[in-house]
Amino acid sequence: MDPEEQVGGSGEELIESLLKRKAGRPAFFIFTISAKPSNDAALRMESLETPRQCLGLYFNGKMARKSHPLEWRWFSFADFIVPDRFKVALQYLLPKQAITAFGGKIAGAKAGNLTTRLIRWFVGRYGVNMSEAANADITSYASFNEFFTRALRENARPLAQADFVCPVDGSISQFGAIAGDQIFQAKGHAYSTAALVGGDAALAAQFDNGSFATLYLSPKDYHRIHMPCDGRLTRMIHVPGDLFSVNPVTARGVPGLFARNERVVCVFDGEAGPFVVVLVGATIVGSMATVWHGVVNPPRPGKVREWRYDTQNIVLKKGEELGRFLLGSTVVLLFPNNTIAFTNVWAAERDVRMGEIMGNRGSLN
Repeated sequence: MDPEEQVGGSGEELIESLLKRKAGRPAFFIFTISAKPSNDAALRMESLETPRQCLGLYFNGKMARKSHPLEWRWFSFADFIVPDRFKVALQYLLPKQAITAFGGKIAGAKAGNLTTRLIRWFVGRYGVNMSEAANADITSYASFNEFFTRALRENARPLAQADFVCPVDGSISQFGAIAGDQIFQAKGHAYSTAALVGGDAALAAQFDNGSFATLYLSPKDYHRIHMPCDGRLTRMIHVPGDLFSVNPVTARGVPGLFARNERVVCVFDGEAGPFVVVLVGATIVGSMATVWHGVVNPPRPGKVREWRYDTQNIVLKKGEELGRFLLGSTVVLLFPNNTIAFTNVWAAERDVRMGEIMGNRGSLN
């Protein structure tokens, strides 16, 4: 479409036409109104390619039309239709820490009927499958966090007969081989294993040319994290950082996203050698918790914190709960070279469920 194409028709027809013609390509529209001698309104559309060209609104696929005495028309929208670049750029400006702190307070509040209404809205908005929950009664959850970290009913996630199982419900962001010390994030973006684990070069070196998997948990998903295989806990590292969103759009737009966001690095020894499970924080992720420590953050002291468990015998079996997100985020797994051969049914952007096969002992090559 020409960037300044004049179109006509009723308000509803115009908007529907523009949205259909932009289907599959997120765009941001400015609508300007011009009066004609007939007092009819004409709608001028500009397809915007830069974040500074901002205005234009859409509300649940329907238009709210108001008539000016001169028959000028104004269309209001509640949701922005914006290019990915604008969504990412906006995150650099937002007070993410303050938003997250506020979101954490809301999620932890026990507000009776207000909490129930919030949960009911969330279930409907994101299509949460409550039939899988151990407790399907929305009204019984005292806080949003209690609902969000809900347990699943028994046998809802049977474990595959495999050496490594998927530790979460979610979708595959990326997975595969680590190129030297570089983990693939998205086209044009990679980050180092050392950056991911908080700067410990010796720990990171164990995963040179190894394997990784990055798994994204969306709002509708079950938000407990489980063990991909048997392991004995040796260390936990809390790395302070940013709180960008970790959705696919942001992963494509923010360099080194998973190595710059706040994260909790859990280091294990397994039958096949060491492995790492990293819980990555995000905007509005109020906190992350593990079964052996409880809530790790807050507090957020702004410096790396580490706990050692070498002298303790903390062993978790494959499929056992490791931790949980209080609001959703991403998990990154690291394995040494020649440890895991991922199942051939896995592919980027594929949905996965906790307990399904992730791979077996072997090499990617």
